[in-house]
Amino acid sequence: EPGETVLDLGSGGGLDVILSARRVGPSGKAYGVDFLPEMLEVARGHAAEAGVRNVEFLEGMIEALPLPDESVDVVISNCVINLAPDKSPVFREISRVLRPGGRIAISDVVADEGVTPTDDGGEWAECGAGALPRDIYLALLADCGLVDADIEFTHDTGPGLHGAVIRARRPTDEPPQLA
Repeated sequence: EPGETVLDLGSGGGLDVILSARRVGPSGKAYGVDFLPEMLEVARGHAAEAGVRNVEFLEGMIEALPLPDESVDVVISNCVINLAPDKSPVFREISRVLRPGGRIAISDVVADEGVTPTDDGGEWAECGAGALPRDIYLALLADCGLVDADIEFTHDTGPGLHGAVIRARRPTDEPPQLA
């Protein structure tokens, strides 16, 4: 939405950050976090070429985000979280930086229940090795305080693996309204 602040985890070359910056407009801001300085330089170059000024690319790990508490409205990520060896700190950090009412829209790889990396070599050796089953993914989101979580499979990426869109939100701090 215009005026919002968006954070892209594992921003790589910056495309999603640039698109987000255009979407939130000049009154909003888009951050990208990546641990590779080389990718941050590429992303900064792409942002300059695109003429967007409401972007900032930060060096850091998605398990320890270099942003203050409750500083973003939306967290996005495109097939990065599955690469984190321990996902609990990633989700805790997402919850920490989200403002009350903030939301996530993440594209990631999700595994079928009971499928393990030893079941099939090829896809698992690429980006599926860290894929979690749906129930574990949902439990991690709930454990860090995110609500209304939903995982929508969008396509199959290999035996027992699915591309998925994961959505959830941080609850507002306001008490529920009584009728």
